[in-house]
Amino acid sequence: MSAEVRAAAKGFPVVVVTGPRRSGKTTLLRMVAPKASYHLLEDPDLLARVRADPRAFLESVALPAILDEVQNAPELLAYVRSQVDAAPKKRGRWFLSGSPEAPPMQGVTESLAGRAAIFHLLPLSLGESPRVSLWRGGFPEVLAQPKLADTWFRSYIQTCLERDVRAVTQIRDLSTFRRFLSLVASRAGSVLNKTDLAAPLGVSVPTIAQWLSVLEITGQILLVPPFYENFGKRLGKSPKLYFADTGLLCHLLGLRSEAELERSPFLGPVFESFVASEIAKRQLGAGRLLLLEAKASRTAKPEMAEPLLRLSKNTGQHEVERVVVHRPVCAPRSLAVLAPGVSASTLEHVVRDRVLG
Repeated sequence: MSAEVRAAAKGFPVVVVTGPRRSGKTTLLRMVAPKASYHLLEDPDLLARVRADPRAFLESVALPAILDEVQNAPELLAYVRSQVDAAPKKRGRWFLSGSPEAPPMQGVTESLAGRAAIFHLLPLSLGESPRVSLWRGGFPEVLAQPKLADTWFRSYIQTCLERDVRAVTQIRDLSTFRRFLSLVASRAGSVLNKTDLAAPLGVSVPTIAQWLSVLEITGQILLVPPFYENFGKRLGKSPKLYFADTGLLCHLLGLRSEAELERSPFLGPVFESFVASEIAKRQLGAGRLLLLEAKASRTAKPEMAEPLLRLSKNTGQHEVERVVVHRPVCAPRSLAVLAPGVSASTLEHVVRDRVLG
């Protein structure tokens, strides 16, 4: 995303990066704007200064500037907009980061409409780090210290996810919410059924909808609608549910090692979530329709492509590419592809070069 952010800074006064906590937003901004002054709006002394006189604070900031965790100081947004409007031709002066679930961040699009380029950052992709895997996922701190992954994810759920949900909803029983997370994890790769989630937890469907919304907003899950030529029909059907990070997914499923994952009945859904997440990170889909079948099998079989062949006959005038993604025997942690009429061995590069970017 760094190249896109740099390009946006040349065309917009403000660049905003949102995404899950600990996904690397600060690192990204400090990398693309190394000369910008940095201000962390979680520091109590700095926040006290901002709240006492936000205008004076902004006037003292050296530009370009990074305002990190800006959702903690929503009063600054109006003053940033005023400064932008006072010099509309000056670009790349403000870089903002924040958690997308916070109400102030949800209002950024409105308050900085036409002035800001907005990006959503997910954890690392396979193309960014060879350490990314089904079991570990892509959170940078997990990849840096894999032996502490279980502790890190447990702390992440307690300090980040539960706090995010409490910031938006009134949760009195956190134990129910933790059960909800595990239940959602068990439904990864399936068509979303809110009633099916609400019944075993003893909560209402609207509550489930609200909790799912928070997980989606914060980048923890991906809800993918089915494809129909009729856009209205597409919106009316239930989406499929995936996790954006399979490391978190495996933790919620109680899978504490790669060997446990290999033996688990959840291997297929975890693999499918991994592929879906990689596609989301690379923002594929511009210009053509990609039909992709994800199989955790290590054996490539021509019949795997048959559903894609049938579907491609009913996709209208779209330019269609069909790919089956599976795991090769020779490289367990990598991906291989089988396309109709072409051997898998000649197309191993397609996942990285075509599917992943």
